[in-house]
Amino acid sequence: MKIYLIKKLTSRKFWLAIIGFITPLLISFGVTESAATQIAGIIMSGAACIAYIVGEGLVDAEQAYNKNYDSTNDTP
Repeated sequence: MKIYLIKKLTSRKFWLAIIGFITPLLISFGVTESAATQIAGIIMSGAACIAYIVGEGLVDAEQAYNKNYDSTNDTP
């Protein structure tokens, strides 16, 4: 479940689907197109930050795992 959530949070398709849902909803509630565009931009900026943080965390975790695995490996 955790890996599935991580994949979704780093997926551009997921964030575009969120924006595709929120933008028309905002417009239907009377928010101007300009404001809806700004909100969509904010969401995408946040999504980029989340994807970067999660991606870097996965890379760091993989490097730590490989370092620990290599140090316990008995073969030269």
